[in-house]
Amino acid sequence: MTDSSTSRVAVYFDFDNIVISRYDQVNGRNSYQRDRSRDDGAGEFADKLRRATVDVGAIVDFASSFGTLVLTRAYADWSSDVNANYRHQLVGRAVDLVQLFPAAAYGKNGADIRLAVDAVEDMFRLPDLTHVVIVGGDSDYIALAQRCKRLGRYVVGIGVAGSSSRSLAAACDEFVTYDALPGVPVFEPEEPRPETPPKKRGRRPKVQDNTPVEPEDEPDPLDAATALLTRALHIGLEKDDVDWLHNSAVKAQMKRMDPSFSEKSLGYKSFSEFLRSHDDLVELDESSTARRVRLRGESP
Repeated sequence: MTDSSTSRVAVYFDFDNIVISRYDQVNGRNSYQRDRSRDDGAGEFADKLRRATVDVGAIVDFASSFGTLVLTRAYADWSSDVNANYRHQLVGRAVDLVQLFPAAAYGKNGADIRLAVDAVEDMFRLPDLTHVVIVGGDSDYIALAQRCKRLGRYVVGIGVAGSSSRSLAAACDEFVTYDALPGVPVFEPEEPRPETPPKKRGRRPKVQDNTPVEPEDEPDPLDAATALLTRALHIGLEKDDVDWLHNSAVKAQMKRMDPSFSEKSLGYKSFSEFLRSHDDLVELDESSTARRVRLRGESP
């Protein structure tokens, strides 16, 4: 697992890109613009949006595996209801929201230009920045990825499968699809349904959708810690392609993902005791002072 003692990471979200790409992947190619223009307030568009919800935490957690996150920004028009529904997720992960307004009638907000300018400025402003993570599969970011590499940064791209530029992937040091991130459920397309006949034109009723992207109820702390442990193990095992991880590396990754994690607050005297309590989930190797752990069932 990446040693975060010297690695410092900046994350840049082209938020519209990732949200629209995920929507099109789940609901059909080029369906976002069509469905949004046809939205009659009856809730079908909102239902499709919920089905294609992007897990911001999965992206931020993966980015944290490269080192300490020194800045995380998301670029979008946050006055849009589609984006505003993500505020709970984003604010909860300390993501800075950069407001962009549509610059033309066709709605393009210039996120790629603003993001690229900020990223280059940050590299000169923060000379100790070692990694740049670009969340968005647009080919417009090829030049940015190349410039970051020339300036000595390790560039990671994250995009949605089927909507990401192959040229952008080639320009990065590492490119992963959102679908492959630990904790993201495997997408299984549904059988296509016949389209319903168009409704008669009339006055559109105003329907306010106040359903949050995440539940407001706080999860059980132990359940949350178990999910955190599972994701940290998946990230480490997949990233480093090893059979076992050192306990200290797993705990460090969990702390990067959730700085509030503390096994003592859950009633455990040590991290090893916390791991032993999850023997249905993990296997421990305590044959030496360098204790190691892996997910159960991950043996070759």
